[in-house]
Amino acid sequence: MSDTVQCWLVERTYDDKGLIRLVYAPTNGSGQFVTERAAATGVDATAAMEVDPEKLDSIAEENAERYEGEAERMAGRHDPDESV
Repeated sequence: MSDTVQCWLVERTYDDKGLIRLVYAPTNGSGQFVTERAAATGVDATAAMEVDPEKLDSIAEENAERYEGEAERMAGRHDPDESV
C-alpha cells in the first residue's frame, strides 16, 4: 500500500458547462492532481487533499514554478481542510 502525498490547491478554473476544474500540487512540485466537479453542487474546495502519488500527473514546464510557489503559499496560509 502506498502512502499519500499532501497536495495544495494551485489553480481553479470554471468552464462554460458549469464545471470547476481544480488542480492540486505538492509543495515539492513533483506532480499535479486534477479533479472536476459541478459548480452547482455548492461543495467548497479544500486548501489541500491527500493524493496517492501514483495518481499524480506531470506538470507542464510552463506551470511548474508557479504551481510549486502557489502550493507553498497555500500551505503557509491555510489549514489543509479549510474551505477556499
